[in-house]
Amino acid sequence: MPNAIVWFRNDLRLDDNPALRTALEEGFAPLCVYIHAPDEEGGWAPGAASNAWRHRSLAALDADLHARGARLRRFVGPSLQTLTTLAAASDAEAVFWNRRYEPAVEKRDTRIKASLRGQGLRAESFNGALLFEPWEIKTRQDGPYKVFTPFWRNALASWRSRAPWDAPSEIADVAAGPAGVALEALKLAPERDWDVGFWERWTPGETGAREALEVFIDGALHGYCVDRDRPDRVGTSRLSPHLHFGEISPWRVLAMLEAERKASTAADIDAYIRELGWREFAHHLLHHFPDTIDSNLNPRFDHFDWGKRDARQLGAWQRGCTGVPIVDAGMRELWRTGWMHNRVRMIVASYLTKHMRMHWREGARWFWDTLVDADLANNTLGWQWVAGTGADASPYFRIFNPVTQARKFDPAGEYIARWVPELAGMPLPRRFAPWTAPKSGPPPDGYPATPLVDLAEGRAAALQAYSQTR
Repeated sequence: MPNAIVWFRNDLRLDDNPALRTALEEGFAPLCVYIHAPDEEGGWAPGAASNAWRHRSLAALDADLHARGARLRRFVGPSLQTLTTLAAASDAEAVFWNRRYEPAVEKRDTRIKASLRGQGLRAESFNGALLFEPWEIKTRQDGPYKVFTPFWRNALASWRSRAPWDAPSEIADVAAGPAGVALEALKLAPERDWDVGFWERWTPGETGAREALEVFIDGALHGYCVDRDRPDRVGTSRLSPHLHFGEISPWRVLAMLEAERKASTAADIDAYIRELGWREFAHHLLHHFPDTIDSNLNPRFDHFDWGKRDARQLGAWQRGCTGVPIVDAGMRELWRTGWMHNRVRMIVASYLTKHMRMHWREGARWFWDTLVDADLANNTLGWQWVAGTGADASPYFRIFNPVTQARKFDPAGEYIARWVPELAGMPLPRRFAPWTAPKSGPPPDGYPATPLVDLAEGRAAALQAYSQTR
């Protein structure tokens, strides 16, 4: 039986894995490999929270392979040199992998594929992460979309269902070639246990992903249309990190959702699939506009009057000490769990880019380092959408009022009380805006007496800066 390298990256699963499936169905013995090479990812090497998740996900993948008779070999880059050396040492005839779409990684993979083929090796990549390749959906003018609704309408018209593939119960091990390094040698896990709160809520790996999907189907799916906007409830799928690391495929998610489709769940399932559509749109934009990871998609904002970077104010936002309860709740949830509810992500991003008038890149970088689901496509789309500088963006003059948002989406103040416990004993109206009744005394336990940036003043300054840009 000939050998083939199966190069795992952000596809840390065996189920419905096109690269692994191809190797097995074409009669190859798969040599399963992971190569740690963050310096090859340009200016967006994975952040600390992502690394902490990846450490545990790689351990889970290795355990899943061992249970089937195989193993995961880990190496430290450079990637091309490692693959070339490994192929020669193991007599591998082919290298298979699933595609990634970050600009720096795409360019690297193109060079690697050309080099491997030049050496006489078979080198093939597959789509293991998306419902559509980012270049498949085109406008009538054969160009990329910049607005979600027509993009998704076209995508749905082009829909071709794909049945997911079940991983085999046994995978033959390959004896030849170097064994690789210990997981700890990759230095992904934090030296101090600042991530301990993450694992109270998350289980990285393929098993954890499947369990999270089953919990969603049994619970939050019912009422998802409404509850997905409520941070005080368990109303979302919480699949984002599992999808980012490829611990579950979107086709597997769809197959399990469709199995539950009936009159009572159809609207909720369609609403969730539309959210998957935004993930597709994010990758579509990243592929066609790779510079947007650092630059505005809308060049009109290239000369926008962003406020001067204030390290003290930025630090207060990062720590959840702005004096605006819903903003602080979100930032503290992020620090404790590595995740933040999507509605609250929009609120904290609006406060940073509109009221504080700091550049969206400041927020994007912080999210990149602290989110366990930090995904370059989604992160870029999200921050530019809120800042008003990107595709299909919320207009810059649309400024979220965090107090109004809290009253609407956390009406009992439970989310605020959970993450800003010093405010839990305050009467409900003041829990949303504790500075509004100064005669009854300041907030307890040193919570800021007034917001870092006054809401009315910050809004007025933002609109003034926008009027000059127009």
